Amino acid sequence: MTSRPDVQAAGAVVWRVRNRKLEVLLVHRPRYDDWAWPKGKLEPGETLVECAAREVAEETGVHAALGQPLPTVRHRLEDGRTKVTRYWAAQELYEESQSRNGRGDVAPARLSEIDGVRWVDAGQAAKVLTYPHDRDPLWALLDQWKDERLRTWTMIVVRHARARKRSAWKGGEATRPLTPAGQVQAANLVPLLTAYGVEEVMTSPWERCAATVRPYLEATGIGAELRPELTEAAHEKKPKPVKELVRRELTTRDVPVAICTHRPVLPTVVAQIAERSPHRIMKQVPESDPWLRTAEILVVHVAKRPGRSAVVAALEKHRAPS
Repeated sequence: MTSRPDVQAAGAVVWRVRNRKLEVLLVHRPRYDDWAWPKGKLEPGETLVECAAREVAEETGVHAALGQPLPTVRHRLEDGRTKVTRYWAAQELYEESQSRNGRGDVAPARLSEIDGVRWVDAGQAAKVLTYPHDRDPLWALLDQWKDERLRTWTMIVVRHARARKRSAWKGGEATRPLTPAGQVQAANLVPLLTAYGVEEVMTSPWERCAATVRPYLEATGIGAELRPELTEAAHEKKPKPVKELVRRELTTRDVPVAICTHRPVLPTVVAQIAERSPHRIMKQVPESDPWLRTAEILVVHVAKRPGRSAVVAALEKHRAPS
């Protein structure tokens, strides 16, 4: 007998600091009379990342930027299926955040679905949460807080979307465009980047990279910073400027940034990330080419404890569908 597929869902543990105390955001569902994290099932064609950001906005009214991932929760449903819920730590976006412009309109959850939203002291949240399985993301959040690695910033490495083959393009490398499938991938990157609250974009000026981030720039109103050192030709001639760019972003960043570049440049980028990543985290990244597929992103969550060097707290990989 074939087992039924798992139910996929996503949500977030939204946190803030008030009067030096860590607080988390919970929702109340009248149908079950329970307190839980804001979460929900994937809609058709939706990614887990997009789902998490949307569900938080629908159920709490808070537009949040996802941070580092938290433990996945699995539990059995009444019909025998397993519900698998991915969680992220998240913080509310500022009102002036341009990344909010790239998010579609969100209809608030009906009162029959969510009738209460409550900030709770994180240390007391385990007593408020109705279900034991919901405590795993909380414990992970508290561990990172105590270790001073909860507050992170995000650097996203983007490999450009699918482009015309070199053999099929008579123009120069700098003008080689995206394919129709690549254009769809570029459009589908928008909800991924908005979910992480990307406020700055750096890109190779070559068309296939510029076109990959163009839908995001148009949706948000953010202006891209063209970086010639991110082109294949400049990197082949002199890779050091790329090393310096990535090193700066991994040590002095204050808002989420996306960096769009080419496959041959990725080994230099990944090497810089590896220098600040524990081995257990770098195991998530391939050890050889191709580091990323077309329109795939490497999400780097960086933490910096007082008096310490910046360190990679988590890595994720996601790909825009085509």
